[in-house]
Amino acid sequence: MSHIEMINKALEGYMPESEDIVSRAMRYSVENGGKRIRPELVLSFCEACGGDAESALPLACALEMIHTYSLIHDDLPCMDNDDFRRGKPSCHIAFGYEYALLAGDALLTLAFETAVKAKLPADRIIDSVTVLSKAAGWAGMVGGQVMDLQNEGKKVGIDDIEKTDALKTGELIRAACVMGCIAAGRKDMIPAAEEYARCIGVSFQIVDDILDVTSDEQTLGKPIGSDNENEKCTYVSLLGIERSKEIVSELTEKAKNALKCFDGDAESLVDFADKMEKRKN
Repeated sequence: MSHIEMINKALEGYMPESEDIVSRAMRYSVENGGKRIRPELVLSFCEACGGDAESALPLACALEMIHTYSLIHDDLPCMDNDDFRRGKPSCHIAFGYEYALLAGDALLTLAFETAVKAKLPADRIIDSVTVLSKAAGWAGMVGGQVMDLQNEGKKVGIDDIEKTDALKTGELIRAACVMGCIAAGRKDMIPAAEEYARCIGVSFQIVDDILDVTSDEQTLGKPIGSDNENEKCTYVSLLGIERSKEIVSELTEKAKNALKCFDGDAESLVDFADKMEKRKN
């Protein structure tokens, strides 16, 4: 079974079976496609460190729940105001603003309930949950969203964009890579994992910026041109498409170089870096 199949099966099992509207909204959002980038990184880094991916699966699913909650809230009218996500109506369009807000809240709390089910030594679970909570919180993903909102309509420099994206997008990617190392009991590999995560995180955001300009709504699965509509400065608006593509290629090579010190199977992470560079959605 592939990592993606493992993740999807486990996520389905963790979702509430109740037919109340919030439970349905939770299932709708979690099971509504998605590339499963972050949970796949947890499992791949666990294996690259010589660990068992199955043991890290609850941690991987917890991370995906937090990512999904962030997307639900990100699509709300008070944030990015996007009506579509992954080619389908956003949660607040399908279930209403109030229930989407509550579904996001419920996924955030379910994430930590799920994380502690990992069949790992207690210290590894505690360390992983600590990493995850910090990455998702005010000094991580939430902090990045705050900066993103404050940057709207302003002429900001590349340093400001890098800082915002490092928090909003990069922190959960960093957490995924670090949690995989922790799950395998290899904290010594965290610096290399963080370097890989840094490169992948920046690259991922730049590709997003490029696709927002060059792709179409059907391929992307969400509205295009939202950055321009929200008056956001991006890598593309500051550096241009060609230079942005060059930076993505440079970061991809740096990410792959960071894997050379791993003694486990890191080939999937090499492939992952290449896949992220070439993705179309």
